[in-house]
Amino acid sequence: MQSQDLSQRKAPSAGPGPVDAEQAEAVLAEHYPRLVRLAYLVLPPGLGRGRRVLTAHALAQRALPRGRKQPAPIPAQGGGRADDPGYAYLRERVLRMALAAARPRRGLPRLAQLPPPLPQVWGLRLFPRSGGADELALDQRLSTLSGPARAAYVLRGLEQLPDTDIRKLLKAAGVSDPGGALASANSVPAHPGLLSSPEFDPCTLQARPTDLMRRRQHTKAALAAAAALAICGALVGLPGGGWGPDGAAAPVYAGNPAAEAALDPGRLTRAAPDAWRTADRTDFSVWPARGPLTGDQALLRRALAVWARPGRSVRVSATPGTPTGGPAGPPQLLYAGEVDAARVVLLYDGLRIARYAEPKDGTQGAAVDFARVDGATGAGASALVLGRSDANVRYLTAPWVTKAAQRDLTKPDSAAVPLPLADGVTGPLAGPALQSGGCASWTVLQLTDASGTHLGTDLGELVPARLTAGRPGAAKDASGPRGLRTWAPFACSLAAERSAGVRSVNAWAFAEQPLPDGSGTGTWVCTRAETWRGDGTAALAQFRAPGGSAGAVVAKGTDVPACGPRDPRVLAGVLWKSAGGNWYLLAAGSKDTASIEATGGVTASGPGPLLVARAEQGARAELRGVSADGREISGLR
Repeated sequence: MQSQDLSQRKAPSAGPGPVDAEQAEAVLAEHYPRLVRLAYLVLPPGLGRGRRVLTAHALAQRALPRGRKQPAPIPAQGGGRADDPGYAYLRERVLRMALAAARPRRGLPRLAQLPPPLPQVWGLRLFPRSGGADELALDQRLSTLSGPARAAYVLRGLEQLPDTDIRKLLKAAGVSDPGGALASANSVPAHPGLLSSPEFDPCTLQARPTDLMRRRQHTKAALAAAAALAICGALVGLPGGGWGPDGAAAPVYAGNPAAEAALDPGRLTRAAPDAWRTADRTDFSVWPARGPLTGDQALLRRALAVWARPGRSVRVSATPGTPTGGPAGPPQLLYAGEVDAARVVLLYDGLRIARYAEPKDGTQGAAVDFARVDGATGAGASALVLGRSDANVRYLTAPWVTKAAQRDLTKPDSAAVPLPLADGVTGPLAGPALQSGGCASWTVLQLTDASGTHLGTDLGELVPARLTAGRPGAAKDASGPRGLRTWAPFACSLAAERSAGVRSVNAWAFAEQPLPDGSGTGTWVCTRAETWRGDGTAALAQFRAPGGSAGAVVAKGTDVPACGPRDPRVLAGVLWKSAGGNWYLLAAGSKDTASIEATGGVTASGPGPLLVARAEQGARAELRGVSADGREISGLR
């Protein structure tokens, strides 16, 4: 399909403005993940992923002004976050320091030129999650660019800034040739969605041990130094109670009854087998304990101990916003048994699901995964991932589930294929979370209970994301014929929501647009992903032209109310080439859109929720809509 994203930005005028230290600190806390990602992408890839992670965090934290107030030039940049002077100021400081770190200085090795990364992490190597082939290829392409060219590419793709504002920002950050940097950035194809992927997220990290042999040698030297320091401290002595009182804290290494109870497998809570039939809420608290190993005290003890104190060889993962600390008290046992080549234990503490897995042949290579499930009821508490292997996934279903099946979401007219269901455990089905390369199909889980049929999809987490369809606020399960037809062309876009802590995804066909040159009718759909933690929501505007097998993402909004229950309105546009070879600007809004106006590279306006205007190839435009009640509608970008 021939389409292209439109930039819909409004640039404020440049000018100096005072940035208070408290204001800057608040802005840094709010936008810290984005500023760290910006620094990470601009820093030289040759540093290694671990060094880039620590340095990116150091640069973001050092961007705060030192005084109470500090005048800061506010560059003329695009809308959104740049409308906040504090964010514009911090972004320029982060960019300036990242470019300085990427600029080699004579006589010093590359690592010596970087600021000391704080906070320091000892004994671990931290690095982002690995992405797919597309992310790896993009990282390799970016490594061939200079620091200013990488900065230009990132500002254009991640911050969605127009080239004029990028030139000003690069110049303010000390780049001598902003135009050349932009020209070099043009050699790498635009992939704005990849820049937002977990591959380039230095705030969602994996941990591995450092060089253990070298660390052991350093530890011996450190112990000798510590012993000498302890002797000196004893000789000098401190008056009174030593270093100072600890208040109501227990003595060092004293046992804590609640913590000890949480590690006792004999105190695990277990719901009665029929508790769900009479409970007021159908959630995870009424799941009975299932599986052939629920009486294996040694396995349960290991699972609880590793949850509370994971060792260096344990792989720990958690959905964004999920704490990984031990349980506050005895958790509830949901499952214990063998799944494929592993022994698996599922536990629930009222807020989180914890999945412990160890190989059948031992405990080396054990893993603990965490996922938030607070507020999950009914269809949202119908299934949990037991295990993944050979591109397949097995689920443990709720006791109220009567049937399980799998279906290809890209083929709405195909019948669902039944799955065997034994003691709540499904047979294996193809897991889309593990597929790589092109997307030709998307297999989802279909569950049936007394309330109806529900669809869930594996997005690489413990809890499958629920799929719905319809206008926000009135969406229903996507298992009906209309919901399946709505999702079919846009199923593969679910790949963008992997490992983001997604609770549910809704698809809403908000407009159908007659196309010029007799090209048929185009379909506009907005898919919105809601997360368990509340923030991090993502709305994607997608367009499908006649004859296309799949839709294309043309605009995106993160942490915006558009296309959601709070604000069920949306506006998006795309540059489209007709079958006759002519280029057009197509724009569409929800039904309550009274008028649409395009400015910038394309100037046009018209009444109603649809707009079509002739355009030139490569044109960029800003969209603005007005609803029937006079409120402004900002287009997704």
